[in-house]
Amino acid sequence: MQVFKFGGASVKDANGVKNVVKVLEKVGYKNTLIVVSAMGKTTNALEVVIEKYLQDNNNYKSELDHVINYHEEIMIDLFLNKQHQVFNVIHDLFNELIQFFKSNKSPNYNFIYDQVIGYGELVSTTIISFYLNELHLKNTWLDVRNCIKTDSYYRRANVNWDITQNNIINKIDKETLYITQGFLGSDNNNFTTTLGREGSDYTAAIFGYCLNAESVTIWKDVPGVLNGDPRHFKNTQLLNTISYTEAIELAFYGASVIHPKTLQPLQRKEIPLHVKSFLKPENKGTTVNKSQGIEPNIPCFILKQKQVLLSLSTLDFSYIVEENISEIFNLLALYKMKVDVIQNSAISFSVCFENTYNNLEKLLLHLKAKFKVECFENVSLYTIRHYDETSIKNLEKDKTVLLKQLFQKTVQIVTQ
Repeated sequence: MQVFKFGGASVKDANGVKNVVKVLEKVGYKNTLIVVSAMGKTTNALEVVIEKYLQDNNNYKSELDHVINYHEEIMIDLFLNKQHQVFNVIHDLFNELIQFFKSNKSPNYNFIYDQVIGYGELVSTTIISFYLNELHLKNTWLDVRNCIKTDSYYRRANVNWDITQNNIINKIDKETLYITQGFLGSDNNNFTTTLGREGSDYTAAIFGYCLNAESVTIWKDVPGVLNGDPRHFKNTQLLNTISYTEAIELAFYGASVIHPKTLQPLQRKEIPLHVKSFLKPENKGTTVNKSQGIEPNIPCFILKQKQVLLSLSTLDFSYIVEENISEIFNLLALYKMKVDVIQNSAISFSVCFENTYNNLEKLLLHLKAKFKVECFENVSLYTIRHYDETSIKNLEKDKTVLLKQLFQKTVQIVTQ
């Protein structure tokens, strides 16, 4: 069996959905499970809905109407019959979401987020499943929440692999074409959970692992894995092959084309991962497998924006020792900061991290009780794998460097 994943950019409008059909017809869809993200920028739009809801329980409706209208326009373009059953099914899904807003009593933002945000995937996969059936590409719509079971760590849930594998094996007939949602799971109370932003790639890997898939293919709007994001770096090049280890390194440092958790389950069973263009599906793209290093062997550039850099020192100029470092990391964990870089000397400690849960002010209050703290917000973290002097020099040009750290194959630079 093979697993395909189509992201939001591939199904952002009716033409995108039609192109998915062309891709399936060109590359084959026998014994295939397809994971699909929310359409276009729906996840971002639903985040605005959540924000408005939390400001005022009735303030979200106009924003939600934009989301509903967006999907209705896509359906009108796809289905000639406006009385088609899909319109009622999608209407019911959005009504279900509205009922949640009306009945919800929880003040927990992370819980609310996960209950709301997944409707993007539920709606997109429903529309695509109906459309494929309309074209006689018989398929089965699968609610991923009945397959992937997690803990209750909302917005970044951890998978219960034993239960998940048992669920998937029992629910999947390898002779059938399936359409299911990325990004989502459910906890022991059957509340929806999410696997983290861009978690649809991870979903595809989970299914690939549990089904012993021949391969997993992520369909993108780029030719494959490039040596840098073309939105931020010039003259990027395609990487033809990448080893699992190298791809995990790139993902860890923030390469956006592959989700950090995606590669680990695939590596365990040596399932190849293909990253290909849905615009040119006949091209080879990039293959991640058990090869060595990368080909071609060139510098790879990664950028993480909107980072926070803290520089800490003790109030009495004593050494930063194990006890201090342990306390700092306990606080970073308490406030759910994702650490990307650390650097320390005898009397100072610097750390660069993502303030995903907006807990920076609480963290600073806690740290300032014991340390002298210098805080830089909205900094950029650049990582170069397989760097050379020219690549570092070009990157640093016209930038203020706040922190720089070199390893054998990797350099990380924080700039303002």
